Amino acid sequence: MNMEVHHSSKTNEWATPEDFFDKLNKKYHFTLDPCATKENAKCKKYYTKEDDGLAQSWENEVVFMNPPYGREIKHWIEKAYKESLRGAVVVCLIPSRTDTRYWWDFIFPHASDITFIKGRLKFGESKNSAPFPSALVEFNKRQLKTTLNKNVCIINCSTIIDKEVFNERK
Repeated sequence: MNMEVHHSSKTNEWATPEDFFDKLNKKYHFTLDPCATKENAKCKKYYTKEDDGLAQSWENEVVFMNPPYGREIKHWIEKAYKESLRGAVVVCLIPSRTDTRYWWDFIFPHASDITFIKGRLKFGESKNSAPFPSALVEFNKRQLKTTLNKNVCIINCSTIIDKEVFNERK
């Protein structure tokens, strides 16, 4: 498999680094990967492009979502938020593009946790780091916080460490 295509504008799919996922999975115990291929599925239950994860229910699942990073990402983020209101816990691995509308419409006002990843992840089997920073966004209605009381964390991309909470200055 030619992995060069996974680090160019030729694709919007970025395979999750296995060690990174494994560390997250120890914390969350994921039950669903709604943005998978048969080759890169991270959970026993997964949806492929043909299954259309956007059209499926994620209710009461613990979801790991590494969505396609193209223009359709906004639909995946909206779906993650809406499914969290139905009981799902959704953890999203996404580009840290905080200037985009979906960050302002769904993530900043509704996410229970936002974790900015220090450094750049190496997706798939690539030897090169991604050309963009990444973030983990959690939607969990049981842990929703107000915008003024939101947890913002920074982690090293090679190790998941305890959260550092930055309180907003008054």
